[in-house]
Amino acid sequence: MLKKSSILITGGTGSFGKYFVPLTLKKYNPKRLIIFSRDEMKQWEMAKEYGEDSRVRFFIGDVREKDRLNRALRGVDYVVHAAATKIVPTAEYNPFECIKTNVNGAVNLIDACIDQGVKKIVALSTDKACNPVNLYGATKLASDKLFIAGNSYSANSITRFSIVRYGNVMGSRGSVIPLFLSQKNEKNFTITDDRMTRFMISLEEAVNLVWKVFEDMIGGEIYVKKIPSMKIIDIARSIDKNAKIKIIGKRPGEKLHEQMISFDDAQYTYEYRDYYKVLPAIHNWNKDPYRINNGKKVKDDFVYCSENNKNWMTIDYLKKWIKKNKDSIGNI
Repeated sequence: MLKKSSILITGGTGSFGKYFVPLTLKKYNPKRLIIFSRDEMKQWEMAKEYGEDSRVRFFIGDVREKDRLNRALRGVDYVVHAAATKIVPTAEYNPFECIKTNVNGAVNLIDACIDQGVKKIVALSTDKACNPVNLYGATKLASDKLFIAGNSYSANSITRFSIVRYGNVMGSRGSVIPLFLSQKNEKNFTITDDRMTRFMISLEEAVNLVWKVFEDMIGGEIYVKKIPSMKIIDIARSIDKNAKIKIIGKRPGEKLHEQMISFDDAQYTYEYRDYYKVLPAIHNWNKDPYRINNGKKVKDDFVYCSENNKNWMTIDYLKKWIKKNKDSIGNI
């Protein structure tokens, strides 16, 4: 599907884009892969990695500006929407700016994709969009709902939208692993709550899920990959088992445990080998056999939460992962 096509990724200079671009170029050899982002310096740094590769294009723009999106999307077949204001405390203290990017930006992208005849759009979401307690999560929930409704709004056009929801991206900028590595020499790790758990996913796994969604999607589905959980205190112990732990209290908008599928989502959720799929309730699409596609209905009281996950990442596994990826941690 993606072979010899034109692909655009919003927020393409971010953590996800830095993995998605080279892996997609290698696997699918697209005709064009457009990196759409507002950071000129990040684009300049990224462009140096691709030299004279004519498949890779860079487009300065902001999802807040629909006219710019319309120009960038001309002739594009597939879109990955990765642009977001995503740091929880930043969103709490800058709520209007977060809404402009995460909510208004989603509206602009939906309109522009329909107007330009884009075939399929996969929007990246977050576990924080499930029963949100912070502004970032609330804006991503609104964004998810907008993309789902976009399949109805697009009427008879070919444009279809689906969503990928996943948890903590291991080693990404601003995440807990690079934080603990920066504190290693001090022998004193700061943890907000020693009971806290998080879902863990690598960027390679996230990219593979997006590829799978492009192949499988009909429109309106939320795809949730089966991934392990880990206690934050065990992440610290994987870096230095002898370090002292300082409990500093939860930050504004922070959850003790994260969910990716809520109790209320369960009635629309189907299970597959490597992922779950939450089907859209509008137009009875949750009963559509093409969307269900041989999935197994989960129990009505099912909740996919980092606290009660059946799959847990071990300290030994994370140690090996950190050793293998030490050069990229905090730089992606």
